[in-house]
Amino acid sequence: MKNILKIFSALLVLVGVIWILQGVNILPGSFMTGDPQWAINGAITAVIGIALFWFSSRKKNG
Repeated sequence: MKNILKIFSALLVLVGVIWILQGVNILPGSFMTGDPQWAINGAITAVIGIALFWFSSRKKNG
């Protein structure tokens, strides 16, 4: 189960970075290009992915 969470969280981070790059007009080619709202959405998504990865990597005490 932890490996599935790690894969899912890595995908969230990847999607978040792509959205950030499209939102700040670095990665062109979609309706998201140049829209700052997508950079914000991407940052939130990436942070959620990082937090989920950290949570799934913690060792259980006891």
